[in-house]
Amino acid sequence: MSSRPGRAVRRALTAIVPVTALLTLAACGADTTPAADSAKATAADSPGLTAARKALAKYSERPTAIPVTEPVGKKIPAGKKIDFILCGVQSCEDLADFFTAGANQLGWKVEKIHTQGTPESVQSAYEKVLRNKPDAVVASGFPRAVYAKQLAQLKEAGIPVIQSNADDVVGDGIELLKNGPKDVAVQGEMLASWVVSDSGAEANTVYFDLPAYTILKPVKDTFAAKYKEWCEGCALDTVDVPITSIGKDMPDRVVSYVRSHPKVTHIVFSLGLLNVGVPTALKTAGVTDKKIAVNVGDAQNYQYIAGDLSDGAMALNSHETAWLQVDALARHFTGQSMEVDQKAVLPNMLITKDNLVATLEDFPLVEDYQAQFKALWGLS
Repeated sequence: MSSRPGRAVRRALTAIVPVTALLTLAACGADTTPAADSAKATAADSPGLTAARKALAKYSERPTAIPVTEPVGKKIPAGKKIDFILCGVQSCEDLADFFTAGANQLGWKVEKIHTQGTPESVQSAYEKVLRNKPDAVVASGFPRAVYAKQLAQLKEAGIPVIQSNADDVVGDGIELLKNGPKDVAVQGEMLASWVVSDSGAEANTVYFDLPAYTILKPVKDTFAAKYKEWCEGCALDTVDVPITSIGKDMPDRVVSYVRSHPKVTHIVFSLGLLNVGVPTALKTAGVTDKKIAVNVGDAQNYQYIAGDLSDGAMALNSHETAWLQVDALARHFTGQSMEVDQKAVLPNMLITKDNLVATLEDFPLVEDYQAQFKALWGLS
C-alpha cells in the first residue's frame, strides 16, 4: 500500500497569503513567500534532519579495525575440509571467495556447492554436504526451516554449521551466525540517514524490496522507521519484487514506476543487484532527476557512483565477515568457543562519491583486515 502524504499544508499556506502582501514583497525585491521561507527554515532546523546528518557522518567514516582482538593462541591445524553452500546471487559467491582466501592461509580446502536459492536446491546442497562429510559447513542466506532435517543430521555427526546473512538464531546445530536480523537492521538506518540528509528532509521515496530474502526485512523495517522519524511528512512507498527480476525486467519495473509517480525524488533498493541496469534504463527513458541508493553495494554500483549514475551504497562487510568465519572455525578446531566471534560487531560503511574507496572490485572496509586477522592466527 502506498503512503504518500504530500505538502498540501505548505501549498495552502502559500496560496492564502494576501495579494497585497505579495505585491509588497515584489516591490521589495523578494522572490519567495513568507510561507515558503518558513517551510525551508523548518526543514533545515528540524531535529530529524540534524539527527540524520549526524548519523550519516558516523556511517561515512571508514573503519580501521577488525572486531576481534583476542589471539587464537594455539596452533591451528591444517588440512581441514570446508563445504561452502552458495545462495544463488553474486554477493554470496563473493563471500565464498573471500572465505576461501582466508581458509587458504591456514591450509584448508574449500568446496563450493551452488544453489539457485530455491528450497529444493538448498536441500539438495545439504544432502551433498552430508555425503561429503566435511569438517565444517558455511552457508549464507537460508533460514533453517529450509534445511532443518539435514541440519539435525549434521549436528548428530558433530559437523559445525556457521551462517551469515540469514533470518535465524544461533543454537541447535548453528554454531555461529553473523549479519543476522539484529545485525543488519542498522543498514536500513544508514540508508535512511543518507536519503533524509541528501533531500534536506524533503524526500519522496520508493523502496524496492526483495521479500524472497527474509533477512532483508529488518533492513526495510528500520529504514521505514528512521525515515518516518527523521523526515516527518515525507512520502514513502514500498514495492516488492521477485528474485526473478534480477538481471531481467528490473530496469523496466523501475522506469514504469517512476513514470507513473513523477514526484518521487529518491529510489532505494534493498539489494544492490536490483539496481543493475537501472541507471542506464532511466537515462534512456529521459529520467535524470532521481537519486539512487542501494543496500549491499558491489563493484557495479560503485562504478555507477563514480560515474554519477547512482548516489549511495551501504557497503557490506563481506571480507571481514568471511575472515571472521575462518577465525571462528580456527578457534573451534583448536577446542575453543566461537563466542568471541559471535559477540563481535562487524563494521559497516555508507559509500558516496565523496568517500568511494574503489570501483573495480568489492573492497574491504578495514583496509588491512587480512594482516590483523593473520596476527590473531599467529601467521604474522
